[in-house]
Amino acid sequence: MTAEQNESISKTVQKERKRLFDFIRKRVPEEADAEDILQDVFYQFTETYRLMKPVEQVSSWLFTVARNKITDWFRKGKAIPFSRQTIKAGNDEEGESLNLGDILPDVSAGPEGSYAKKIIMSALEDALEELPEEQRDVFVMHELQDMSFKDIAAITGAPVPTLISRKRYAVLHLRERLQELYTEFINQ
Repeated sequence: MTAEQNESISKTVQKERKRLFDFIRKRVPEEADAEDILQDVFYQFTETYRLMKPVEQVSSWLFTVARNKITDWFRKGKAIPFSRQTIKAGNDEEGESLNLGDILPDVSAGPEGSYAKKIIMSALEDALEELPEEQRDVFVMHELQDMSFKDIAAITGAPVPTLISRKRYAVLHLRERLQELYTEFINQ
């Protein structure tokens, strides 16, 4: 690579780094993961430059690559483990944020609590895995990572009505799949 190419890449990285990181960070829950994705985007940019492939609209290209990397990240299951997900208590924005582990049986309650928690987590994870990938991704991003449908649409490229439909089917499946477990624990 020539010195001119290196300088051009450095200027682009300096110019776009903050905006691109903010874009990624809004969509990825952990800062370290957002930083990894950002580095992947810039690595791909450097490789493209190295191969002498012209990038006419650099900013647009970078954001498209970032969106694709975010989607890949979710598909690879790099999301927060289900047991560490948070939910909102109450129906408003001000609701207290609870960790899913807070509403599961307490393992300090002895072997019964530990066993119950293990069964619930396993059933939840299995039920999520049964979903088609597109439904699972929308459900996880919207319900567990608190992303708006608009943000999910930006990541996936799918229209908002399609995302709402996918989530609806996911919820129906999860309700049906977990009903038996719910009934079993209520009757104990």
